[in-house]
Amino acid sequence: MIVGGEKGGTQTAMTADQIRAAFLGFFQERGHRVVKSSSLVPESDPTLLFANAGMNQFKDLFLGKEQRDYARAASSQKCVRAGGKHNDLENVGVTARHHTFFEMLGNFSFGDYFKQDAIEYAWEFLTRTMGLPADRLTVTIFRGEDGVPRDAEAHGFWRAHVPADRILELSAKDNFWAMGDTGPCGPCSEIHYFQGDSLPCPEADAGRACPGVECECDRWLEVWNLVFMQFNRDASGKLEPLPAPCVDTGMGLERVAAVVQRKLSNYDTDLFQPLIEAVGQRAGKTYGRDADDDVSLRVVADHLRATTFLVADGVMPGNEGRGYVLRKIMRRAMRHGKKLGIEGAFLHELTGVVVERMGAAYPELIPQAPSVRSVVKTEEQRFGSTLKQAFAIFEQVAQKSEGAGVIQGADAFKLYDTYGLALDFTEELARDRGLRVDKDGFERELEAQQERARQSSRMGAVTGDPVYLGLLEQHGRTGFTGYEGLALEDARVLAVVREGQPVKRLEKGQEGGIVLDRTPFYANSGGQVGDHGVIGAEGATAEVTDATLPVPGLYLHHVKVTAGAFEAGMTVRAQVDRERRAGARRHHTATHLLHAALREQLGPHVKQAGSLVAPDRLRFDFSHYSGVSAPEQRTLENRVNAEILKSTPLTSKVMGREEALAYGALAFFGDKYGERVRVIEIPGFSKEFCGGTHVDNTGEIGLFLLTSEGGVSAGTRRVEALTGEAALARAQADQGILEELEQSAKADRRQLVDEYAKLRDALKAKDREIQALRLKLAQGGGAAAGPSDVEEIGDVKVWTPRYEGLDKKTHANVIDEFRNQNRNRSFVVLSASVGEDGVHVISAVSDSLKARLPAPELMKRLGLRGGGRPDFAQGGGVDAAGVDEMRRKAVDVARQVLGAAA
Repeated sequence: MIVGGEKGGTQTAMTADQIRAAFLGFFQERGHRVVKSSSLVPESDPTLLFANAGMNQFKDLFLGKEQRDYARAASSQKCVRAGGKHNDLENVGVTARHHTFFEMLGNFSFGDYFKQDAIEYAWEFLTRTMGLPADRLTVTIFRGEDGVPRDAEAHGFWRAHVPADRILELSAKDNFWAMGDTGPCGPCSEIHYFQGDSLPCPEADAGRACPGVECECDRWLEVWNLVFMQFNRDASGKLEPLPAPCVDTGMGLERVAAVVQRKLSNYDTDLFQPLIEAVGQRAGKTYGRDADDDVSLRVVADHLRATTFLVADGVMPGNEGRGYVLRKIMRRAMRHGKKLGIEGAFLHELTGVVVERMGAAYPELIPQAPSVRSVVKTEEQRFGSTLKQAFAIFEQVAQKSEGAGVIQGADAFKLYDTYGLALDFTEELARDRGLRVDKDGFERELEAQQERARQSSRMGAVTGDPVYLGLLEQHGRTGFTGYEGLALEDARVLAVVREGQPVKRLEKGQEGGIVLDRTPFYANSGGQVGDHGVIGAEGATAEVTDATLPVPGLYLHHVKVTAGAFEAGMTVRAQVDRERRAGARRHHTATHLLHAALREQLGPHVKQAGSLVAPDRLRFDFSHYSGVSAPEQRTLENRVNAEILKSTPLTSKVMGREEALAYGALAFFGDKYGERVRVIEIPGFSKEFCGGTHVDNTGEIGLFLLTSEGGVSAGTRRVEALTGEAALARAQADQGILEELEQSAKADRRQLVDEYAKLRDALKAKDREIQALRLKLAQGGGAAAGPSDVEEIGDVKVWTPRYEGLDKKTHANVIDEFRNQNRNRSFVVLSASVGEDGVHVISAVSDSLKARLPAPELMKRLGLRGGGRPDFAQGGGVDAAGVDEMRRKAVDVARQVLGAAA
């Protein structure tokens, strides 16, 4: 539309970047704090899979749980939605407006301005700054229902700008918003833009009038939603006015860009066209020439955006939660790439186009670009092998479905959910086999999964134990003095708790909890375990076995009373266990050193995904797409120890959250940060948000030893390490083991590896000789099998041998030799090899019988585990005592299937 739509503006279309900047600038001029987009991974909100609205990062402000130094804000928030109603993901690329990743422009008032100003701002921005014609805008308000009154206020304020016939009144379904079943809620007002009667409309095509904004067609496009939070709904459903009403608005950048740039599809805007063009060049396709190709080009472009932003924010492809959603998005993009004729991995090559297009608005993408490319490439390679598995599974499903002629919905959904085969792809494969797919059954499975996802991701009301919430409200937050010292001489007991309920006294021998007004005890949080120690007074002593935060701000000391009694009002001495705290401090600072070293060595995509900081060890989980090799582990260990040897003094600073982020401090793990945060810095090496306890200088850590590395889940690795006395004890234990090995091998430790290699090679040679002899014996038995091993059922030879001690490879060689000797006749084989590790079973059938009795089906009928091809399968599931009975049953199954008389 019009750049600078004020009087005298020019008729030049604004870019999306200009629209975003204009929006934020407009509200900044009107006293709003421009707040940076939060991560796509919500900060300490387990009820939400991804950030999906601008208000997510302000949730605690709306709930009154948090205070900041501003009462009005504006942002452009990164969002991802890839679930919800049926086929949302499958609609992306098909419709003009469905997306996985999008940007939400929003302005917010936290008890400051309300409806009149929100409406004035929206109208001014759209009609003057954006230059949209006022006569193409229609608004909606809440009409009132179920005892909630009509929003007459909003109607009155809109009348200053819009004729009454363009103020529509809709139901709660469209114009009433709630954060959850209870909590803040209120009416909303939507602004719709008329795109013209030339667009298709199902109602109009049927000879009926288009219903306007309530129609599903694109003639009317919702541009902006203004939510007025003015009520609080209690558990009974009753609404009470909020003491400080709030405003939450949301306008999709992709939509407003399409309107301003006069495009009927979001994909035709400058947000998507550079990506679509890049995908088209890679595929040798031109956008706009073929409808099916256009869908695939749009899918890949959209999914590239989601993939790049999610990986940059620390999400790794996986099989659960966020990683699972990312994997589905990526694999759908890969499949559409194949539809476009692109062979091999290609997505990783195009992530740079997203960074180039979006890096100015979201500079955090730029340093992550190499890591994003690596993560995506690894997932593409993994998907190549998964597809091979998927085709093998499809073959099994198709074979068992041939009788009914239908692939069951549950099987089709498993192919989709586990192996990434979309329903239409499975239908294509099924048609080639003369089969159809039970689509209704597939839909039921999909809906069931999506309902589970909706339940797990729905934003819930604020929860907490009412007892501790009451204590917090009554006494306020506990003062923490544990940074300054480990003892407090004059703490006051505020409450004592037993079995979760306040009590008058805790007596000798009883266990419970003590709440103090101030405490030096660190409470279990941020991965660091709680302190132990003693709380005492004259004639009374209690052993502190843990310290926790039952609700944020309230410290609970878990105690066992060993003398006297404790009750509210007492003055006590609180003493932390010095040695235990010292161990936790060493290990906590070591996690910061380790985190920085991992990012330095593996890349900035590494983000903390969890931790345990204990007095005697540490565990650190982090996002990374592959294992950390032994040489890499040694480099990490050396890097951390080099920083320890510098004895660098640590610094601790308290600053505003935005100031801390600008300072370069990292904030990753799921802790909830307030407006003021504590930053721990190891100058020149590490800066992190952290409320934990640390050494004064790195030299106090002493020694750092990595003890293990492994995978926790797809995209998440775990390392464990020791410091200080624990590391020294481990090093001395390892030294003792080496000395024992030297004595046993009668060799210097530098020769131990060579001695072990010689011994290993000699044992392998002996084992090969043994297996070769066993193979000769077995093949001899196969060539001249006794009557108990072979039966003839018609013209089919049924062979059920039993062997002792054959390894799996040798066992398979024996069966292959039999198959070669009998390739010109029909046969069924069920062979067992009994060894120290259990029983290995092989089933095999000739090509002439694999349709009537597939090898995996034979094993299944015998109650065995395993699988394989139609002509060859292997597995187990029987013990040595049951082998002969299994062999007899195999002959019976063969008779039943082959239809011969016993």
